[in-house]
Amino acid sequence: MMMQKPPWLKKRIPPIQEIQKVKSILDETALHTVCEEARCPNLGECFSKGTATMLILGRICSRNCGFCAVEHGIPPSPDRKEPENVARAVQEMGLRYVVITSVTRDDLPDGGASHYAEVIRAIRSVDQRIKIEVLIPDLQGDAHSLATVLREKPDVLNHNIETVPRLYPLVRPQASYKRSLRLLQNSKEHSPKILTKSGFMRGLGEGQEEVLNLMEDLREVGVDFLTIGQYLQPRTDRLPVVRYISPEEFEEYKKMGEAMGFKGVASGPFVRSSFHASQLFEGNL
Repeated sequence: MMMQKPPWLKKRIPPIQEIQKVKSILDETALHTVCEEARCPNLGECFSKGTATMLILGRICSRNCGFCAVEHGIPPSPDRKEPENVARAVQEMGLRYVVITSVTRDDLPDGGASHYAEVIRAIRSVDQRIKIEVLIPDLQGDAHSLATVLREKPDVLNHNIETVPRLYPLVRPQASYKRSLRLLQNSKEHSPKILTKSGFMRGLGEGQEEVLNLMEDLREVGVDFLTIGQYLQPRTDRLPVVRYISPEEFEEYKKMGEAMGFKGVASGPFVRSSFHASQLFEGNL
């Protein structure tokens, strides 16, 4: 049984006509978005403003995390037309800042890194001035795969740590806290000028000291931007919410993160790693 949501977790749903333009472009280009697949609570707001986070490499994930609504199974082969379609959608939507993410593809030798590289190149072929943020999986910790993405010089390399180490066996059983930290560290060492970003959820049973230790770990590996949001159970077979965090507590974590030295911290009940990503990027350079 799902815990009743507090009043601060209610959102106005925009009229359908306000989100139809983005839906039409995505349908025409046969693209998926993490907004839809992960059942993001900000979908209506983002679509109504003409933005979306593109989900590449299909909609089926090779992993099965306890918090995630994305479908798990055997993914199909990557769509070779997808980079071109992403670039077309970006152009038609008039985006100046693009967030590209994907399902985890442990079935691919490079985890999908070469496909990310093709997407970045396709977007840059449309307009060199477009800022690109890639929200990548852990690529199984392979440094060569990470280098493949970094060679295309995205403006932001994002990889979510998601939760504290103690909860990894429950929340991310096929992932590794140390491996994710190492990826972020390797990114900074390989390409110091590329900004790094990470995020995690509150409300899964983590303690305050664990959260602070996690934040310190991210700063130690040079992460520039941090996002902190409320975990919301996407469906009944996913992990339940242990606690709803108040907006005031989220604000305290924002202040703590800024004091630790992060260039920018977005912390709030509805914050997600790509929500208002351009504002976090542009407002803290």
